[in-house]
Amino acid sequence: MALENKAFSRMLSRYYGIYSGSFIAFVVLLGIAEQMGVANETIGYMFLAATVGLYAGIGILSRTADITEYYVAGRRVPAIFNGMATGSDWMSAASFIGMAGTLYLSGFDGLAFIIGWTGGYVLVALLLAPYLRKFGQFTIPDFLAARYGGNLARSLGVVAVLLTSFVYVVAQIYGVGLITSRFLGLEFTLGVFVGLSGILMCSFLGGMRAVTWTQVAQYIILIIAYLVPVVMLSQRVTEVPVPQLMYGQVLQKLSEREQVIFNDPAQRQAQALFKDRSQELETRIGELPALAGGERERLAKELAAAKASAREPIPHTRPFRGEGEKEEAEARRNFLALVFCLMVGTAGLPHILIRYYTTPSVKEARESVFWSLFFISLLYATAPSLAVLAKFEVYTRLIGTSIADLPSWVAAWGKVGLVRIDDINGDGLLQLAELTLDPDVIVLATPEIAGLPYVVTGLVAAGGLAAALSTADGLLLAIANTLSHDVYYKMIDNSASTKRRMRISKGLLLVVAVVAAYVASLKPGNILFMVAWAFSIAASAFFPALVLGIFWKRANRYGAISGMIVGLGVCLFYLLGVRFYGMTPWFGIKDIASGVFGVPAGVLTILAVSLLTPAPGKDIQKLVEYCRYPRLGETRADE
Repeated sequence: MALENKAFSRMLSRYYGIYSGSFIAFVVLLGIAEQMGVANETIGYMFLAATVGLYAGIGILSRTADITEYYVAGRRVPAIFNGMATGSDWMSAASFIGMAGTLYLSGFDGLAFIIGWTGGYVLVALLLAPYLRKFGQFTIPDFLAARYGGNLARSLGVVAVLLTSFVYVVAQIYGVGLITSRFLGLEFTLGVFVGLSGILMCSFLGGMRAVTWTQVAQYIILIIAYLVPVVMLSQRVTEVPVPQLMYGQVLQKLSEREQVIFNDPAQRQAQALFKDRSQELETRIGELPALAGGERERLAKELAAAKASAREPIPHTRPFRGEGEKEEAEARRNFLALVFCLMVGTAGLPHILIRYYTTPSVKEARESVFWSLFFISLLYATAPSLAVLAKFEVYTRLIGTSIADLPSWVAAWGKVGLVRIDDINGDGLLQLAELTLDPDVIVLATPEIAGLPYVVTGLVAAGGLAAALSTADGLLLAIANTLSHDVYYKMIDNSASTKRRMRISKGLLLVVAVVAAYVASLKPGNILFMVAWAFSIAASAFFPALVLGIFWKRANRYGAISGMIVGLGVCLFYLLGVRFYGMTPWFGIKDIASGVFGVPAGVLTILAVSLLTPAPGKDIQKLVEYCRYPRLGETRADE
């Protein structure tokens, strides 16, 4: 078995090496085509068509009728390739599109995402991955049912998987819609459903097997696409093509440029005018009748934009932004709360945890966590430098220039609703207060902002699409497999044939995908914020029950069920209350960090209820011992 695994790994290395070289050659050829006069739109279409066609081809070639291949890729994915697939599955549109944009707008505060998401993999490696792989089976609700007994724990796990994964997948499909609508010239809603067809091509026929090998291919594209523009920018600005080492110099130049922009009299005038506008809008909203819902909503959006433009700009490097000591203390609390939620949420995401069921052994599950972190860190170590370099380009190339002479990308992204120009003081020049950039536009527009060749813009679009598609595939598969395996097979018809189970999984995959695409077409919110909600939900629902289930034998069915209900309930109560119903935040904590209340509530409930009710039986305790010591009982092939 070990020799077969090594031979399989060598074969994969050879295939993906050829694939990587071919993709680089394809990019070079398109660059030559651009220099020869091929239209930008043609290059964009070729990028997206070639990459989506490639993913679809892998999905078709990986089709399978074997249930183990469909659910867990046959449990034979080598550690390095599982790490690459996990990195692709993990990084998503939030990491590729949203993170650098958040760092651009928030500066130091945005580092909470990098610290939290990276630190989360330490928890996965230490607390979960090897133990879940030793347990085996197919899904996270499988573990909950076996550890705590009965279908009630499984049912709660299913509900949590659906909530977490659905919120997360909506964000990915929204990202797909942004890319397809911008680079294919489609209306946003149509772009969402066109992108959805690409998602389904990868996962519909081959399940986890197809998704895994597609995600490896997608990782190669997304990391090349992310690194190329920032390396080119670093070379141009600093003459050294290592942005991770050189962006400190650019940050110093940015700080000097910020002082000039912030103290410009025209900037001060624009801020004052936006402040007047916000006061006028507040008055108009207050005078509207209660039934004027649509008008009230429109004015509320204008009010939020006016208030944002009226605020005093804060330097990129200033930590814990606030206008006073109280506000800065609140910012610190939110920073730490968000780091906590992202770390613990990482260790509770079902579509990530099931990836460790696909390795040949417990040892390779541990190794694949290391490789996951390595491949993820290539992007995460680059995101801060991309944000600084992009901001430097905007502040030097855009701010202070004539609005009549703005580059074409401003209008193009304005049509998608991610860029807004408002010459409020009428001087014909662009002040910082008059420019509104959505964080989701920064990465996708960086090549255009910096004036790089259009082939780089197409490459970045292909990378963003790869990131969104890879995560959407994993999430949709997690949802469909949970419904078909845990609900239908385990709870309704445990005599169902393999063929019937797979047919139901594919049908559910299609239904969930269409519903998620519809929700995404409504533009429900910022990508990074939607993803952060999913992390808080996953942290509150899964982390206490999984970790205590592995490391505390006394945790029992009553405690786990109560803990999952209380943890998830507290998280949702706080998230929905603050976000949609105007509830006053507790300790000033924002809704994206609602898990900071749900996780401790879940842990305390499991501890208290488990101690007040009978201990689990000896068979459950033996299962805990079996999972706790990953090498105990392994076969020679697993070692």
